[in-house]
Amino acid sequence: MSAITRAASLPRSLFLFDPQKLLFSLSSFIAAAITLGIAFEASLPRPWWALLTVYVTAQPMAGAFRPKILYRLGGILTGATVSILVVPNLQHAPELLVLCMAGWTGLCIYLAVLDRTPRAFLFQMAAFSSAVISFPYLDDPADVFTTTISRVEEMTVAIVSVSLVHGLLQPWSVTPVIHHRALAFLADAARWTRDALGQRHTRLEYEHRRKLAADIAELGMMAIHLPFDQRPASAGRKRVLDLQKQLATILPLASATANRLDMLSAGAPLEPALAQLIDDTRAWLAKPPQEQQALGHELAIRCRTLAVQRSAPPSWRDLLIASLCMRMAEFVEAHVEGCRLVQQMGSTPAQRDAKRARKTREKSFPLARDHGLAMLAGLATATAIILYCAVWILLAWPNGSATAAFAALITCSFATQDDPAPVLGRYLGATLLTFPLAAFYLFAVLPRVDGYMMLVVTLAPALLSIGYIQASPSLSARALPMFSCLIVALGFLDRFLADFATFINVGLAQVGGIIATLAVAKLFRSVNVRWTVRRMVRNNWIEIGQMAAPARPFRAAQWTGKAIDRLGQIAARMAVAEGDDVLHAADGLADLRIGRNVIAIRRALSTVPAPTQAALRDVLDGISALFQLRGRKGVLLPAPVSLQAGIDRAMAAMCTDKRLDPTHPALLALVGMRCNLFPAAPSPRMTRDV
Repeated sequence: MSAITRAASLPRSLFLFDPQKLLFSLSSFIAAAITLGIAFEASLPRPWWALLTVYVTAQPMAGAFRPKILYRLGGILTGATVSILVVPNLQHAPELLVLCMAGWTGLCIYLAVLDRTPRAFLFQMAAFSSAVISFPYLDDPADVFTTTISRVEEMTVAIVSVSLVHGLLQPWSVTPVIHHRALAFLADAARWTRDALGQRHTRLEYEHRRKLAADIAELGMMAIHLPFDQRPASAGRKRVLDLQKQLATILPLASATANRLDMLSAGAPLEPALAQLIDDTRAWLAKPPQEQQALGHELAIRCRTLAVQRSAPPSWRDLLIASLCMRMAEFVEAHVEGCRLVQQMGSTPAQRDAKRARKTREKSFPLARDHGLAMLAGLATATAIILYCAVWILLAWPNGSATAAFAALITCSFATQDDPAPVLGRYLGATLLTFPLAAFYLFAVLPRVDGYMMLVVTLAPALLSIGYIQASPSLSARALPMFSCLIVALGFLDRFLADFATFINVGLAQVGGIIATLAVAKLFRSVNVRWTVRRMVRNNWIEIGQMAAPARPFRAAQWTGKAIDRLGQIAARMAVAEGDDVLHAADGLADLRIGRNVIAIRRALSTVPAPTQAALRDVLDGISALFQLRGRKGVLLPAPVSLQAGIDRAMAAMCTDKRLDPTHPALLALVGMRCNLFPAAPSPRMTRDV
């Protein structure tokens, strides 16, 4: 292959700049220039804090700025208020002061990790601002009020500037991203279901289910930003939440359909009518979304018609066919509705959609929150800060306060990760690589700079380059330490200072803060991914057990949303787990199907005769006991034989009752439970003497 041919085969991204990334970097640079100019003009004491805040708060998606600007400003004011109240009153008890500040920071991180919405930025900024305001003045708190006002002014100028500039110049919008994600999900769901109905269910389910669940969870997080998008959002929040609910329904329905097909295929060959229906469904899934909408209603009617054409009383195979057809009909209807909602994004005027959203007062998609993980993050943060301050005080290091401030900044930035140590290692590497650039600017370039405009021009190559790196998702984690090292080392003040000893001390403070944070992360935060996943799986089991208890109230929509969200969180973590991990035996979709079956039975309790109602309650009690035990033990315990017998008795009671239809939701739910919990068990006898 010639050199010209090899060059032509290389990715275009190696030769061409991405316009969106370049515009993001340019927007951040303009905001930084405005911030620096205001800081110099207003004689703010630490303009470099304002400049660093610009790049800390910059985000590649403009719609994400508007909810965050208010929360960040509120967090800054909250952290400043705490600093003013605590530091002067405890200045004579430094040990107690450190404990109070560490406890406050840990509490803020706990709330930030627990929240998982843009509101988390309020708590994160409160922790960060109180740390950077308080720690440099713990040994001399006399000027804490003046210092606090200055830090608030610097960070406020930066946040307002970066938000306004990105809002005006950056063309990103949340709506197109949501539309793209929804289209991709529908295409993936159709492809997966089509392949699963082709009797390759198990392997395909394992490969794709986590991605689908993660897409649903991500869609809900994007919907939070819609009311703050810079353009009138045609995909209103209510419509996106409706779409998310439809997509959350598609996942378990498609999985249940493929599961029933597996059970049927393991026995006798499929009946010609059923085989033809499955082939037609697979062909329908291969069609474009517009054709799926046009033909979906007729296909769903065919599925329901075949489901009711069973013998009376039905056999076990009849029940499997009825369950397969009903779940397939529900899947087709949910898929058609999802296609309709995606297609209508952009067709309804924003004003009308906003009015409808205000009238309905639609709430956000339920999120699964783990207090244990949040407490671990908060405790680790507080412990880290105590250790930083202890080393600083014991060594009497003059720059130790800066180390504590940097360490607090880094700890707060990576508090949401299970194991921040690998990221912190890359953070340290990026910092060390940037020191030569900082030294070149400080000792070779800046001494020749005269005036604000020349300063901005000379900074442009470095800031624009690092800003372009920040816009790339795969490299953005390296951009923040590069900005931090460069900006802090240059130490922008009202007059130029180039002192080598100060440069070395500041650099050592930054490196020391990163190393201290890395050491604490290795000791307290190196949580194995499997441990986190086990906690989530156990929480899911416990909630299913609680929901199955007949005496407890339950909210079906709340549980389904939390289960989907938890499945998405597991997906992101299991993507980096080893393929042979025992947790792969914990089938998240099987648990999701069982939970939905529990909901169907509980809803149907009041619609069945008393004897059947008693049998259903026995099944619910058995499910509750099994999943509560799984949650306590943390092990995928097999379902007991007594539960299988109870399910068979309940099915027999419903099948022999002429007042109940063979496609009754509770009966289909029992079929689903038996398929999921006892897939290898022999066929049940559809009589009351089971």
